[in-house]
Amino acid sequence: MARRLISSGSPFEATIGYSRAVVQDDFCFVSGCTGYDPDTRIMPDSAAEQARNAFRVIRGALAEAGFEMADVVRVVYYATDQKWWNEAMPVFAETFGDIRPAATGLIVGLIAPEMKVEIEVTALRRG
Repeated sequence: MARRLISSGSPFEATIGYSRAVVQDDFCFVSGCTGYDPDTRIMPDSAAEQARNAFRVIRGALAEAGFEMADVVRVVYYATDQKWWNEAMPVFAETFGDIRPAATGLIVGLIAPEMKVEIEVTALRRG
């Protein structure tokens, strides 16, 4: 199967040179998504709302690629502080509580000070 690139239309994709997602064979690799509202490009202050926005972008990329959240087999969570991890954790649980992909959580520095969380996923097409 040919490699397929998915774009969310973010200006950063062309500026930096990446795709929101890449589909290869039965896999979909979704780039790290931060909390900017995909419609307004405004970053909410709440880490939980940032996580919700990131999941909106992830859902959209997966849908465009022909995948669902239930196809996610791996998730990596990045937070800039333990308190933001704790605030966003219920959103992680409501999103993946029944899916339960393999997961990693890291406390890191992100590229802009308003970013509190970033989320990336890998999905595998089921059956």
